[in-house]
Amino acid sequence: MKKILFVLTSNDKMGDTGHKTGFWIEEFTAPYYLLKDLGFDITLASPKGGQPPIDPNSETKDASTASTERFDADKETQKTLANTRFLSEVNMADYDAVFYPGGHGLLWDLVENKNSIKLIEDFYAAGKPVAFVCHSPAVLKNVKGTDGQALVYGKNVTGFTNGEEAAVELSKVVPFLLEDMLKQNGGTYSKTGDWKPYAVEDGLLITGQNPASSEKVAEKLGEKLNSH
Repeated sequence: MKKILFVLTSNDKMGDTGHKTGFWIEEFTAPYYLLKDLGFDITLASPKGGQPPIDPNSETKDASTASTERFDADKETQKTLANTRFLSEVNMADYDAVFYPGGHGLLWDLVENKNSIKLIEDFYAAGKPVAFVCHSPAVLKNVKGTDGQALVYGKNVTGFTNGEEAAVELSKVVPFLLEDMLKQNGGTYSKTGDWKPYAVEDGLLITGQNPASSEKVAEKLGEKLNSH
C-alpha cells in the first residue's frame, strides 16, 4: 500500500487582523477521501502536532460539500485529524508522496518552516510527487530544486489567483500574493476562471488553483502514484 503524507498548518491567526484562519476543510476532506478510497495509506502532520485549526469560513453551510459532510459524520477521521504528527518527526523515506491542503493559515507558518522546506526538497530530489492546492503552493516560496534554483522555476504551476484573493478581500492582509510569487520565482503560471476547477501537472509537481480544484489535484496524484 502506497503512503501519502498530508501536511497541515498549525496557524489559526490571519496576521495581526484578529481574524481566525487555518486550513480550508474541503481541501483536506476531498483529497483525503478520494485517495483513501483508492487504497492509499495517509498520515497527517503539522508543525505543532495535534489538532490543526480549521478555517471557520470553510465550515459554513455555503462552503459545505459532499466530502465535508462525510467528514462531519466520520468520527474516525476526526480523531485522526485531532492527532496529527509533529512535522519535525516525519521522515520522507517513509512515504511515497506529500500533499499540502491550502487555506490562508499556512501563509504565516509553513512558508518559512525549515522542516517543511527541507521535506519538499527531499521528496522532489527522491523522485516522489509533491502536490499542492489553492494557497498551499505558497509553501514553495523558499523551496529549491536540486539545481539550486527555485523549485517552480521553469515549471507549469497554478494556485489561488490575484482575482480570487481580491474577491475574498484579503489582498492587503496576506504577506504576499501567491500568483505574483510563483511568477517572480520563475514559474510558468496559468489559471482558469475564478473558483473553477483547474489543476496543472509538471513532472513530479502538481498544483491546483482553488478549493474546487482539490479533487483534480488528488486524482492526478493518485494516477501518478499508481503509474510509478
